[in-house]
Amino acid sequence: MAHYAFLDDNNVVTEVITGIHESETIEGLDTETWYGNFRGQVCKRTSYNNNIRKNYAGIGYTYDAARDAFIAPKANCHSEEVLDEATCRWTCSNAEHTLEVNDD
Repeated sequence: MAHYAFLDDNNVVTEVITGIHESETIEGLDTETWYGNFRGQVCKRTSYNNNIRKNYAGIGYTYDAARDAFIAPKANCHSEEVLDEATCRWTCSNAEHTLEVNDD
């Protein structure tokens, strides 16, 4: 079993589905191609374990082809968020805007 993300014309994820294992083929096509053709949308495999494409795709995430990564929408950190290139996750550069977790 594998997971696949469907993208709109702006490479924004519109849906994530569970499909067949990526090593299998459907009608002689790799799974991304077959699912994409079937739905009429670009399809990219995604991984819960972040083994590929940096992050598990979610609705509203953007697929960046140059980084071959899914990137979440920016959180609410004003304009001070920067993209960590290693993880393709947003970080807030202003400590006053980060959330503190209280374990009490």
